[in-house]
Amino acid sequence: MIIKNFELNRINTNKQKIILLYGNNQGHKEQVLEEILKPILPKNIFKYEETDIIKTAENFNETLVSKSFFENEKLIIINRASDKIFQIIEGIVKKEDLDDVYIILLAGILDKKSKIRKLFEKENKTVCVPFYEDNEKSLNIFTQKFFRNKKINISQQVVDIVVQKAKGDRLNLIGNLQKLESLSLTRKKLNVHEILKLSSLVENHEIIDLVDYCFLKNKRKINLILNENNYSNEDSILINKSFLNRAKKIYLLSKKYEINKDIELTISSAKPALFWKEKEMIKKQIQYWPPQKMKEIIYESNIIDLEMKKNFSNSLNLITNFIFEICSSKFNSST
Repeated sequence: MIIKNFELNRINTNKQKIILLYGNNQGHKEQVLEEILKPILPKNIFKYEETDIIKTAENFNETLVSKSFFENEKLIIINRASDKIFQIIEGIVKKEDLDDVYIILLAGILDKKSKIRKLFEKENKTVCVPFYEDNEKSLNIFTQKFFRNKKINISQQVVDIVVQKAKGDRLNLIGNLQKLESLSLTRKKLNVHEILKLSSLVENHEIIDLVDYCFLKNKRKINLILNENNYSNEDSILINKSFLNRAKKIYLLSKKYEINKDIELTISSAKPALFWKEKEMIKKQIQYWPPQKMKEIIYESNIIDLEMKKNFSNSLNLITNFIFEICSSKFNSST
């Protein structure tokens, strides 16, 4: 069964216990998971990566049927789901004895030929929810609704600035809105001047610069930024997230450029639209990195993310090594 992401109240959790959230809007998926689905589903949560389930299919099936004296109901969340897990999920959908188990699959972009997408679309006891990229209009509406629900007095000019600061990323937007909510506790009205002064809202330009200079293989600038900033393990998560976001953007634009051979047309086609300050930098990055090489970096960035979660105390070393690997011969940018 297909439903739109704003129709989640249509889910009948008594009958529809397996849900697929897919698409490239990671921020919106996480928002729906945390704010809408988790509150109405079991609190006994098990998280898996697709690769772990494939490697230990028997253990995973045992988890589905095993019950605890204290916790019968359970919610299973599967990250990075794809067609590789199709047979396992198809077997689960056909089962009739999983009354106390709920499963949420989080997937990236799935095309119309995807077997797992087709399965969730046609079955009545499954739910398939697509999440498409945000644009300025959708983020603007989301921001207005947030302030309205929080009863925060705000002008449209402030809304526009907050949306621009998010740079098309809903996760960034939500983080900034939460900071503004805290600020509003001591302010009757938030104005433009206060927002521009709010240092925690303004982007960490050092991290953005670090990412950009890395994709230009400018080791001198990279060393300068790393030496001038006392980054922590917590910062390493943000750095890798920034790398991944920029890499995905360069990858998509590089694919377009590979086809049309027109850099200006490629830049103008970017969605969300690029800010004038970043256009020249991204032009160079597109021309510097062919799609296949950028795809390799995206893959490695996801691997680094998993490694940092497993070994958080070593996160800063992991991301620093990754930065210099991009600047080394491991990722040759030339075609």
